[in-house]
Amino acid sequence: MINLLLLIPLIGSLLILFVKEENTSKYFKDIKLGRKLSNIFPFLFDNNYIIKDIALITSLINLFISLFIWFNFDFSTNNYQFVSEWSALNFLNFSFGIDGISIYFVLLTTFVTPIAILSNYHNINENTKLFFTSFLILETLQICVFVSLDLLLFYIFFESVLPVIFVIILIFGHGMDKFRSAFLFFLYTLAGSLPMLLSILVIYSYFGSTDFQIISLKEISLESQKVLWIGFFLALAAKTPLYPVTIWLPKAHSDSPLAGSVILAGTILKLATYGYLRVLINILPDATHYFTPIVLTICIISIVYASLSTIIQQDTKKLIAYSSIAHMGVVVLGIFSNTVPGIEGAILLGIGHGFVSPALFIMVGGVIYDRVHTRIINYIRGLVTYMPVSTLFFFLFTLANIGTPLSLNYLGEQLSLIGIFERNPIIAVLGATSIVLSACYSIYLYNRLSYGVYSPHLEPVKDLNRREFNILLALLIPTIFFGIKPGIILDSLHITCSYLLYSVV
Repeated sequence: MINLLLLIPLIGSLLILFVKEENTSKYFKDIKLGRKLSNIFPFLFDNNYIIKDIALITSLINLFISLFIWFNFDFSTNNYQFVSEWSALNFLNFSFGIDGISIYFVLLTTFVTPIAILSNYHNINENTKLFFTSFLILETLQICVFVSLDLLLFYIFFESVLPVIFVIILIFGHGMDKFRSAFLFFLYTLAGSLPMLLSILVIYSYFGSTDFQIISLKEISLESQKVLWIGFFLALAAKTPLYPVTIWLPKAHSDSPLAGSVILAGTILKLATYGYLRVLINILPDATHYFTPIVLTICIISIVYASLSTIIQQDTKKLIAYSSIAHMGVVVLGIFSNTVPGIEGAILLGIGHGFVSPALFIMVGGVIYDRVHTRIINYIRGLVTYMPVSTLFFFLFTLANIGTPLSLNYLGEQLSLIGIFERNPIIAVLGATSIVLSACYSIYLYNRLSYGVYSPHLEPVKDLNRREFNILLALLIPTIFFGIKPGIILDSLHITCSYLLYSVV
């Protein structure tokens, strides 16, 4: 089943390559008839739409396969399941498997990818092959990160997403500063990951293997763990991101296409979350315990810095981007709480953020921007006058972003803070400031855009179309459903998270 998850997006990419980027209606003898049919059935006669449909159908097939794996997953054991091993060229050995933690990151990836494709479904009409192929390849690479059972493979796929996102921002981004944004993203995350590669090579020199299961059974001295831990943490902190390496994220979000922002917020930031759980806690537990006070301090600085920076933003996409930094700081607090509730809360908050943050980007960078053609908050006001349904969705996602009860984000934040409270109440109180600060900037953004006298700078606009409504509804349903029924996820995490902490004692 894992092989299907990895191969189907690649097969979809190959199918897209065989489609010509032209409108087949020009081959009709009756030109007027050809144009008329093309307008009525664009998915049959307009090859750009055929490319988009192939990408969307491929991503949906992958979503159904991941749901099938979830329904057939045995959560009563901590063992890797659906294990797949194969070799290539007599020296490349690939080993993949899913456990109780990675299954949810795989599900999040397969869920967010079709959302990203639909978010730019009508906006991208040039270089459509490159655009939609990039997102299918990106889906495979991300899934490979979450299912790799080898540390070197984890690093390779962890880094392989960089050139794809770089190309997306560089070619399909907007704004005069997109080149700087693309290079900031690429160089910051690449430079941060080089120490990880050195740490992996050192581990290989110790044990002659980079297999996760073999390494987890070996003992590494505390002094060696400290050095290795620093190498891994630098890479993961740059990808999270944590202060002071946060500058690339707002720039990447503000200048990337909408689908790029959706993927960045929904899944790319979760690569680091998974890395903390899979590598630092699992393989280097003693060094993790030793460095935890420093990590908690960095997280508090990141939360406060990002929240205060968010409040003063005038660009809507930058505001949502800075809020992501603050939320990911709470996620890392929960991971390093060294408690089962804290880690489970971090995973819940990561999943909830993967629903809510893309929805907010779609609202401000898609729905609103497509109509008013600006992201400057001062120029937008009173949208509820013409967009009541959109305003309702905006309100619900704003509440979820704050962490209001009955949302998945609420449970994630509370469990993360409860977990860190058991370890250090002072850090928990400081971390809880994110709740107050997120309410400040989230309510300000919603109130400023939605209410008041309609802005004289804007023409009358239309409310949500069917595509936008379905996208936002698809993101809202799991946010509320899992907020009301969190046991569906939590019950399946107990064994894996308990084993993660206590098997290393």
